[in-house]
Amino acid sequence: MNTTATTSTLQHLLAQTRIPVIGAPMFLVSGTDLVVAQCTAGVIGTFPTLNARPQEELPVWLTEIKTRLAAYKAQHPKAIVSPFGVNLIVHPSNPRWEGDLEICAQHEVPIFITSLHAPNTVVNRVHPYGGIVLHDVTNARHARKAIDAGVDGLILVASGAGGHAGTLNPIALVNEIRSFYEGPLILSGCISHGKDILAARALGCDFAYLGTRFIPTTESMAPDRYQNMVIEADAAEILYSPYFTGIPGNYLKASIIAAGIEPEEVLAAKAGGAVTLNKDLRPKAWKDIWGAGQGVGAIDTILSVRELVDLLSTQYEQAKRDVLR
Repeated sequence: MNTTATTSTLQHLLAQTRIPVIGAPMFLVSGTDLVVAQCTAGVIGTFPTLNARPQEELPVWLTEIKTRLAAYKAQHPKAIVSPFGVNLIVHPSNPRWEGDLEICAQHEVPIFITSLHAPNTVVNRVHPYGGIVLHDVTNARHARKAIDAGVDGLILVASGAGGHAGTLNPIALVNEIRSFYEGPLILSGCISHGKDILAARALGCDFAYLGTRFIPTTESMAPDRYQNMVIEADAAEILYSPYFTGIPGNYLKASIIAAGIEPEEVLAAKAGGAVTLNKDLRPKAWKDIWGAGQGVGAIDTILSVRELVDLLSTQYEQAKRDVLR
């Protein structure tokens, strides 16, 4: 591993944020408004390329984001404006990923977040123009494969994270991967408060990865019912199951009940199996069945992204003072 290169990558990213936060890309939630709001508030904003549909919309989204960020920089020359990124599901089940990669590379997107398969192709395409590749991992085996592919950092998706989360305790996951990897680490899982961001740093991570906390924001694409469910839920209302996609994920119990499905049936599902209802009638994960992480209990209001980042920044600085006193 090139330690000088990884240190440079880390310093480059940290210098472009108010607080060490990356907004996680959320399917059907993260759009242009959310990304621009995150970046102009001083945290890294991202979105899944699949949110721009059809594929012809992707270059439109990228152009809009770049144009709006450039305009904000011109109007606020002293403000910290963070870079943005896209999420690519590098897997045969996503027929768009190679085309999306090429579109994003042509637009020289600064940050790529990859998942499921080792992202060798993505690394080889974006590194020549200076793009950064971060890869989602849930265990050490996946981490080693990503490192071998030449990624610039690892996103550790620990137990309790929204969506397709892992099962390992964040402390165990961080310590195991830090034993063989010195590069940038981003921690995901139940991070909803400024003190949680500090905890991620204390564990040895460089950034905190927040998804669920950005669902109930005014710039989110999530419908009102979804946002209110997040606010009303606590950790006990999050069900972890492979029932809907075949891959274990964390979902809001209230959305499952609203879809007419018994929670017990969902919890009894085994890995590799998915809902067997008629595909034309069954509720769809993410669209009808809404994902969220176990950190929902710390979320009690809908804020603008600017208000949220200001709050997180204040909490983060206060947590540092509390620890050092």
